[in-house]
Amino acid sequence: MSNQVEASIYDYPKYYDLLFGSDVASEFRFLKACFAKHAGCEIKRIFEPACGTGRLLIKLGRSGYEVLGNDLNPKAVDFCNERLRRYELPESVVVGDMSDFKVKKKFDAGFNMINTFRHLSTEKQAVGHLECMAKAMNKGGIYVLGIHLEPTDCPAMQEESWSARRGNLVVNSYMWSKGIDRKTRLEHLGLHVDVFTPTKRMRIVDHMEYRTYTKAQFMSMLKKVPQLEIAETYDFAYDARNPQPVTGKTEDVVYVLKKK
Repeated sequence: MSNQVEASIYDYPKYYDLLFGSDVASEFRFLKACFAKHAGCEIKRIFEPACGTGRLLIKLGRSGYEVLGNDLNPKAVDFCNERLRRYELPESVVVGDMSDFKVKKKFDAGFNMINTFRHLSTEKQAVGHLECMAKAMNKGGIYVLGIHLEPTDCPAMQEESWSARRGNLVVNSYMWSKGIDRKTRLEHLGLHVDVFTPTKRMRIVDHMEYRTYTKAQFMSMLKKVPQLEIAETYDFAYDARNPQPVTGKTEDVVYVLKKK
């Protein structure tokens, strides 16, 4: 493609939001069901670490919840706050590090649905994030965390593609694994995002690094944050009526973590 740029997809919040917005309705229903099923307190105030464009924060805010979030990318934060303002909601998203943050007032629930947790490249950062979430959450609150695990009993998925459309805007994406550095536990991923409008065609070429977790590695890391316990596990079907055990073949898992 002639118009090609090497950049982070996070610097293009409009395209990012479209790509990852297709599951909003099912994620929203799932979160509300988890709040009702697993929380030991009334859910009023909700926090999303690394919230990006805030597609779910907006929907939750419009449903009457008090919402807040943070993200390292200022463009995503501006995009999210502008949309909150458009719906006459408080501009409650700030630039911040998901592994080292504080909130002025504790929240009742948190969520991070699509693998952003794996951007934390070290054990120290991952544990720091969960410690921050535990400190900032009320007792009985829950943190809904969705990640891809590395299976131990079957080959891992090596590539993924998906498309989305909104009006005349079409976005196609293709992501593939370039390999895993076993010493650092970092998986190197390539991402091509092709954008089509009636007047423009462009390709965003991105590279990302995700920390890898087997089931055992995730459980070992979680033990370092004793304030949190696993209330239940699900998969990316987002069906709160149908819990899924985590096995050596599991790749997509949603952990519901509860504050003791």
